[in-house]
Amino acid sequence: MTLAAMFIFAIIFFSACYKFYGSFMVKSFKLDNSKDSPAVALYDGMDYCPTHPAVLMGHHFSSIAGAGPVVGPITAAGMFGWLPAYLWCLIGSAFLGGPHDAGSLIASIRHEGKSVGVVVERWIGHRGKNLFLSFTILTLILVVAVFLQLAANTMSADPAVAFSACLYMLMAVIFGILVYRFKISIWPVTLVMVPIILGSCWFATVNPWIAEPFKLSMPVWRWILVGYIMFASVLPVWLLLQPRDYLASYFLYFAVLVGAIGMIFGRGFEIYLPAYKTMAAGANADQYMWPMLFVVVACGAISGFHSLVGSGTTSKQLRKETDSVLVGYGSMLLEGLVAVMAIGTIMITEKIAPGGPVITYAEGFGRFAALIGIDTKIGVSMGALAVNSFILTSLDTATRLGRYQIQEFTNYKLDKYTSTIIPVIGAVALLMVNTTGADGKPIPAWSAIWPVFGSANQLVAALAFLAVAVWVRKGLNKNATFLMAPMWFMLVTTLAALVLLIRDQFTSVAQPNYLLVVVSVLLMVLAVMMVKEALLALKKEAPGEVLGTM
Repeated sequence: MTLAAMFIFAIIFFSACYKFYGSFMVKSFKLDNSKDSPAVALYDGMDYCPTHPAVLMGHHFSSIAGAGPVVGPITAAGMFGWLPAYLWCLIGSAFLGGPHDAGSLIASIRHEGKSVGVVVERWIGHRGKNLFLSFTILTLILVVAVFLQLAANTMSADPAVAFSACLYMLMAVIFGILVYRFKISIWPVTLVMVPIILGSCWFATVNPWIAEPFKLSMPVWRWILVGYIMFASVLPVWLLLQPRDYLASYFLYFAVLVGAIGMIFGRGFEIYLPAYKTMAAGANADQYMWPMLFVVVACGAISGFHSLVGSGTTSKQLRKETDSVLVGYGSMLLEGLVAVMAIGTIMITEKIAPGGPVITYAEGFGRFAALIGIDTKIGVSMGALAVNSFILTSLDTATRLGRYQIQEFTNYKLDKYTSTIIPVIGAVALLMVNTTGADGKPIPAWSAIWPVFGSANQLVAALAFLAVAVWVRKGLNKNATFLMAPMWFMLVTTLAALVLLIRDQFTSVAQPNYLLVVVSVLLMVLAVMMVKEALLALKKEAPGEVLGTM
């Protein structure tokens, strides 16, 4: 199969799924625009703020993407071949990730824009809520730590990328003031600012003196970003989060356009990567396609982090219920398309570049950009900036989500500032505290437990599926098979991955990583206890009231 055929088929497949499966979800979730959304009913100008769907989709898409749809699919394709990764990105995005994202968003707007944890409390029980929030808070702290490190690495490696990232943060604040305070239409402001954002990376690359002040070391950038996320996560969403993500999304849409041109018209590119490589990858052939493919691809098909974004920041900004299909389901399909393009970049480079999947993507993007006359070097920087945009938006969104989750966990006994500091301190501790690696040498704590993130992330997805399914069954009196079936698949798959991870620590390394083992066991126990609570709730008689209009 050629790159063009792969990409065109993906577009046709996702378009058909959006039309038909999207309509199915409208009926299944009983979407109704006659009632005010939480953003309207609970408007506070801080977190609850009704938003134009174009702006909100920009926020949601930018936040859920992270580096996942690039790193995961490229890694999986390098392990097993491009065809298994490609098929899972298509099927997973359409029938698992999409319903998961849309369902979490819709369940949240039916519960005052609160997190999935509140949905769990209402339909499964208070103990279930505490289990779910404990699980997700731990996951979010790890996300903040890793994205802090990735963002600092990217910005220290390329000053042009750092300059562009800082510029669009400044432009976002100006955008928010112009649109929300001076009531200027978003379209003329967009027409002025988007070319500035898109051209900034090129300008800084061809004029090195512009980016010179941004040539800082990784530790310096890391501390700058710590200050940034603490500040950004407590600002009103309209001042930075909404417009920043909206402007960043145009860069991401541009990256999708360049990738589409490269995939469709890059006939001269030779495909080096085999369609199928092996059923068992790794040095010891112990990384089996099941369950590892479905864990490694992560955001390219389904990600539990998406449910936290949808039920955290996005649900508090949705103007009307039917927008949830465009924002929730549409963004996941678009992310699936990004994953397909990421697979295309490794197909033409044969293997993962020495700098890792992000560099592989940037180099492939540079070759795609050359087809429209962009210098390859500038194209590589633009590819890196696209990934950095994903990472930065996910970074401060994850910090804000950590605040929401901690406040819900403590029944709002902690203020927003304390609830922001806690996950940031936890993330910094993971970056600064060392533990012993497999070779006996000290490594950062985040690096020691990072291998468990893929499984933890997918377990969050399974538990979010479970919570939404219980609500659909008990609250809407609707069939929830379309949610329960993927829930069981993801639950069994990720628990199997954790078992294999624990096994490897005692059979494949000289010195087991006991921190990783403890975290893995803890996640498994929390997940099993949560499932038990949900099954018990389903056996109980449904409440007298049916919250179909809630």
